[in-house]
Amino acid sequence: MLKAADPAQARAIVTADDLLIAADGGAAHCRALGLVPQFVVGDLDSLAPEQRAGLERAGARFEIHPTQKAETDLELALRVALREGAREVVILAALGARWDQSLANVLLLAHPDFAALNVRLVAGLDTLRLIRGRATLRGMPGDVISFLPLMGDAQGVTLSGLEYPLTNAVLRFGYSTGVSNVLVGQEAVISVRHGLLLAIHTRQA
Repeated sequence: MLKAADPAQARAIVTADDLLIAADGGAAHCRALGLVPQFVVGDLDSLAPEQRAGLERAGARFEIHPTQKAETDLELALRVALREGAREVVILAALGARWDQSLANVLLLAHPDFAALNVRLVAGLDTLRLIRGRATLRGMPGDVISFLPLMGDAQGVTLSGLEYPLTNAVLRFGYSTGVSNVLVGQEAVISVRHGLLLAIHTRQA
């Protein structure tokens, strides 16, 4: 079971113009927030029949997949977002008690099929995103930002606007070198010449 999205945070992020896609039981989280997703995607093993009936009456479209499948429900939902023309994706309620599901959800950020999407995974004070090439992260002084290479070493890493800057450095896969950097102003600029860098931005309460 994944944790529900924080209601205040979800309402601050979701707007009326957004395409709202629920991965299976995520539809129940939507209804708890008074939202109706345009699409509900997955095998529906986490959605009660009465919840499904209510969503159908409210106009949600269902894309149902078999329980024995190669993808998680979140991966299937991301494929719907890609198909529907999304360019920016914010994922809520994707981390929880099951380590396998949580880690798989994080690693979907590195899936090559979704390289064209600007995907952020938001959980409380934490925002996770994958950096390919160059990115600017904005926040407040004192925010903690950690950088973890995925799928091998990240080479040519340059960090500015942080307490521990780097210039053309190598962050090695499996090492903890990039953990707990600190934002000194309101933005940090990150560039990676080769490789993938997971940025975990923890805002101050």
